[in-house]
Amino acid sequence: MNGIPVLWQTVGLLALSNVFMTFAWYSHLKHLNEKPWWIAALISWGIALFEYLIQVPANRIGHGQFSAAELKTIQEIITLTVFAVFSVFYLKEPLHWNHALGFAFIAMGGFFIFHKWS
Repeated sequence: MNGIPVLWQTVGLLALSNVFMTFAWYSHLKHLNEKPWWIAALISWGIALFEYLIQVPANRIGHGQFSAAELKTIQEIITLTVFAVFSVFYLKEPLHWNHALGFAFIAMGGFFIFHKWS
């Protein structure tokens, strides 16, 4: 992936890893409610393995250009975006104005992390 800028490699891999993470953490709410919690946990753990296989390289690629705090901020903003789409389209749960406002305030934290203060 030498031709792809580090920013886009990092963001793309983190976005893909977050899709797996979101399914691992929340898909059992829709499909496994009738199963014991430990079965849901094992299935979620299996899905999360793929998340880690993508997330670890994403952070290693990005760490030369971004600090750990910046990588975490990128990941959290991507997580909120992926979760919002997942919640509405997969879980069929609406997001209300207060959810959007809360997510926006969290995302605004990215400004303070990435702004170069002199």
